[in-house]
Amino acid sequence: MATILVVDDEMGIRELLSEILSDEGHVVELAEDAQQAREFRQRQVPDLVLLDIWMPDTDGVTLLKEWAAQGQLSMPVIMMSGHATIDTAVEATKIGALNFLEKPIALQKLLKAVEQGLARGTAAPVPAGGAPGAKPVAGGPAVVASAAALPVLGADGVAGVSMAQTASISFDIPLRDARDAFERAYFEYHLARENGSMTRVAEKTGLERTHLYRKLKQLGVDLGKSKGE
Repeated sequence: MATILVVDDEMGIRELLSEILSDEGHVVELAEDAQQAREFRQRQVPDLVLLDIWMPDTDGVTLLKEWAAQGQLSMPVIMMSGHATIDTAVEATKIGALNFLEKPIALQKLLKAVEQGLARGTAAPVPAGGAPGAKPVAGGPAVVASAAALPVLGADGVAGVSMAQTASISFDIPLRDARDAFERAYFEYHLARENGSMTRVAEKTGLERTHLYRKLKQLGVDLGKSKGE
């Protein structure tokens, strides 16, 4: 179990990331701007930070530079943005960010990046300006783009599945309902991708088949095309 700090000015994204990461067994702390992130870092060193680039008070790259200059960049940081350029991503990784996730964020990419970030948590980050003798994070930085055909978290906090079928979820509904809608779209995508093969869907989603059937029934997912393998 790790403590993960999510820094994003979009409430919908904060809550959705919190739900996903909490389900993975992590303790999730939330900050809506750079100032709240600074205050949290003064109190505690998180095991990982998910840091949005564009925020109203101080942008994420500037905050990253502050932490590096003050010797506080002792935890892996994954940058997030739906509008940043490649130059911005490269700049962030040079400062010391471990990864860059482009919004909309693919769910599997998110979980993989978090797993890798926590695994590399003990590696030394790159200080701002590349101080003499500094070593990059083990394995080097990586720029991670979202996969177009995977479940995604939209830049405006709306979850859905790309390709032809996109599920738009209103944030005017209760969180439980929004999550059910996201999961329904997620499983419908995998069912379509695997041509209704429950065996392959179970493998792709990491669920035991009995649990998968129960979950699909609970969500009201149409199993008409399932081969029942």
